[in-house]
Amino acid sequence: MFKSPFDWNYETTPQPGLDGRTVYWPRGKVLGGSSSINAMMWVPGFAADYENWATLAGPSWGWQELAPLFESTNISSAEQRDPRPLTSTFLHSVTQAGYRVEEANSAQPDGFTQTRVTQLNGTRHNTSQAYLTPAKSRANLTVRTGAHVEKVNFDRQTATGVSYLVADQRFESTARKEIVLSGGAVNTPQTLMLSGIGDPAQLNRHGIPVLVDSPEVSQNMRDHLVSLACLEVAGGTIKDATKIGNVIKYLTRRKGMLTSNVAEAYGFVRTDDALELPDVEMIFAPVAYVQEGLNGIPGHGVSLGPILLQPKSRGNISLASSDPLDKVIIDAGYLSDPEGADRATMLRALRMASDIFATTSMTEVTNGHYLSPRGAERLPTDELLSTILEQNSHTLYHPTSTARMGTDASSVVDPQLRVRGVDRLRIADASVMPEIIRGHTHAPSVVIGEKAAQLLRS
Repeated sequence: MFKSPFDWNYETTPQPGLDGRTVYWPRGKVLGGSSSINAMMWVPGFAADYENWATLAGPSWGWQELAPLFESTNISSAEQRDPRPLTSTFLHSVTQAGYRVEEANSAQPDGFTQTRVTQLNGTRHNTSQAYLTPAKSRANLTVRTGAHVEKVNFDRQTATGVSYLVADQRFESTARKEIVLSGGAVNTPQTLMLSGIGDPAQLNRHGIPVLVDSPEVSQNMRDHLVSLACLEVAGGTIKDATKIGNVIKYLTRRKGMLTSNVAEAYGFVRTDDALELPDVEMIFAPVAYVQEGLNGIPGHGVSLGPILLQPKSRGNISLASSDPLDKVIIDAGYLSDPEGADRATMLRALRMASDIFATTSMTEVTNGHYLSPRGAERLPTDELLSTILEQNSHTLYHPTSTARMGTDASSVVDPQLRVRGVDRLRIADASVMPEIIRGHTHAPSVVIGEKAAQLLRS
């Protein structure tokens, strides 16, 4: 579904840290948002990160408060029904490299595991199925698709409704109580700025009247950068997922390769033994995930690489114009921290991934040839690692924090998710995360929605 009608199909500005490349950013343009196009990974992350949220945004956002919500969401989190044998081989290889294999989703992960997936009976279980479908017969629910929000409307500082476009016709909806924005880390700050909430310099540049001087709207963006290398194998990868036998197995039994979430295993590791908690995640896929599959799968291969969990680099989002139909400008800021710490961490992590590839279990199934970067086996090690980092890195699809929550007056929303400076407007999506977590953002985004529901009911 990448680059389909179900995708906002964003692209970053050229990233100097990635050899000047732009980076494709898919975002779900469909009911369920990005939970409808993601890799179905349920990885809540570390309790310590939510304790950090509590420090930044109040005790109600700490682990003890949020843990019951992770357990009680409507999302079905399940074991994989039919993982590839190559995934078992990989999990054996990490033990040879000196790492643990453990159960998924403890409060402080410290090893590798098979991925738990957001599936129900072998099929994707997104937030639309989990929350909208059970509520679709309610008289107080109306879902309008194909509707593009222009802005939030205000009477002085009070949010009164939204204006939106459907097939070039303008409509307005009026709120008797409150409005909740859930557009995500890209679309929510865009809507705020189009509504007059943001940095006055940027709003004035586009002729948008300033309602609230809130300079941090669209700033503080964090994202998880992943850098994958792909080694060739003889077969047994999900490159064969759409062959007729696999299609029949899926349609008749909900088994086989088409149940794969692609990233079938992962693990949290430290690139420095002195660190209290892991700083990278290693992710494994039994397929040659080259250029995110946008140009097909080049051959049978396995993919492995690190994810930078706590980037020091920051990005931002800015308006291209005052036209709500124009895409925003996304500068992800990958590897841009002045000290170069992010780049150094990723290079250490790529060396660790190379060591895993060199274990007996992996060398028995790979032939030493790189499908990506193509021919990289001929490069000296340092040049190989730099090439993988600069040429093969892309988003792990986890942008956050562009409308950060906090107890400080400069934060965009307060601990009750209320937009500062106005009344009757809240945000419930990944844009409010005070800091990005060591994990995947689907689970905490759902929990932010659950927390918002609690706040609205109270």
